[in-house]
Amino acid sequence: MLARFIISAAKPEQFPDRVDGHDLPEVAFLGRSNVGKSSLLNALVGRDGLAFTSARPGCTQLINFFKVGEDMVFADLPGYGYARVPKDIKAEWKQLVESYLEQRRQLELCVILLDSRRGWMEKDLELKEWLEFHQRQFVVVATKVDKLSKNEERRGMDAIRRQMQDAEPLPFSAVTSRGVREIWQAISKIKSAR
Repeated sequence: MLARFIISAAKPEQFPDRVDGHDLPEVAFLGRSNVGKSSLLNALVGRDGLAFTSARPGCTQLINFFKVGEDMVFADLPGYGYARVPKDIKAEWKQLVESYLEQRRQLELCVILLDSRRGWMEKDLELKEWLEFHQRQFVVVATKVDKLSKNEERRGMDAIRRQMQDAEPLPFSAVTSRGVREIWQAISKIKSAR
């Protein structure tokens, strides 16, 4: 799939207003540091290296915007939680992400990524509650399912499901590309609803 980097934004004034002259819907990818946001973006477009990946948490420190296909933008947001960075930097990330989520009129869908081995953690639940309160549409993707046995995966997905109302988490593996089609189906619903 055709995809290209647009900009890395350190402050709201740098968020792209229009892309190639068009007002395009955006999908934001959110989750803890090192949960696999960049790996998911790369898998969705079928191209390694579009979004930078690293084993070191906290590598994504800005909001990275990518044009995907002709009619959509993906936003890769900084991770929260584990990253070993100074508190003032974390506070800046938080402010940047909150201003994006609150004010971004192009934002049509949020993708919350959870590590399937850990499930919901406190910061994940806070994000989910924030999105629900602000009536932001979201889907939940459980990453790294390839690292679990079938029984572990079933238990993990059940635990994730218990915190969701009438929604189903989508399992994903960057190693096998499992879940890519289902995640695209969830994303395509926002395109057809526009």
